[in-house]
Amino acid sequence: MMKDSHSVMSYSYLNSPAIDQVGVEERVSRLTKRSIKKESKLAALKLAMSMLDLTTLEARDTPGKVRQLCIKAMHPHESVIGIPAVAAVCVYPNLVRVAKETLQGSGVKVAAVATAFPSGMSNRKVKLEETRWAVNEGADEIDMVISRGRFLAGEYDFVFDEIAAVKDACGTAHLKVILETGELSTLDNVRKASDLAMQAGADFIKTSTGKIQPAATLPVTLVMLEAIRDYYYATGKMVGMKPAGGISTSKLALQYLVMIRETVGQAWLHPDWFRFGASALANDLLMQIVKEQTGVYQSIDYFSKD
Repeated sequence: MMKDSHSVMSYSYLNSPAIDQVGVEERVSRLTKRSIKKESKLAALKLAMSMLDLTTLEARDTPGKVRQLCIKAMHPHESVIGIPAVAAVCVYPNLVRVAKETLQGSGVKVAAVATAFPSGMSNRKVKLEETRWAVNEGADEIDMVISRGRFLAGEYDFVFDEIAAVKDACGTAHLKVILETGELSTLDNVRKASDLAMQAGADFIKTSTGKIQPAATLPVTLVMLEAIRDYYYATGKMVGMKPAGGISTSKLALQYLVMIRETVGQAWLHPDWFRFGASALANDLLMQIVKEQTGVYQSIDYFSKD
């Protein structure tokens, strides 16, 4: 539902609301006490599986490792039926073509990190060239990092223009903007960075690279979801959300699903609008799904690490 033009123009990162940290923590506490009914738990676990971005971002990554990860993405468990494929496989740009060829026809997206991931410490020309390269190799999605030093120095226009330029370089590929919330220090900064990224053209906003601690947390995610909700009310545009790093258990994943439902609504409970950047979560979800379907746990040794 589109709002009038005055409402759209008045929504700016320059006047992002102040965040009540105590209020955020209290709301998170209430949300995490809610439970998913047993008859809905299996569906919720499968939904979480379908929202995963399986990721390998190591200097020792090889084409063979990426192919193995892609096979797991398409077929998370060979002997148990009804388990959905994940949403995407995320790799460095030089391995995009390998992932694209392996995943061909599966519906699983290929995401690539770009813009001097994870530090972002390069010039704009190099960042744009890397983005275009990844897209030309076949990336469906680009995960970029913002220039945190510039943001923390108050150079908001620089960060805005950089995101907008990367969005343009993406062409038809979707852009996920990584805020690296562990380096932003305050929830006020998280809110301002979220607003800025969405107004610059982000299709998704993402908490973390997974290389900095703390990574994704429930309070940070709530602040980002509230920014997404307010942006939707002001503009009618849906923006996706991706918490990444530190989400390793099914119990925690289900708490995130409750938070989505209660904060932005049912429409965001879909892989097009919410992702988990948490490869370690996959095996725990598989264990819980198998338990719900068969009544017994399988040993962790039955699941591949990658």
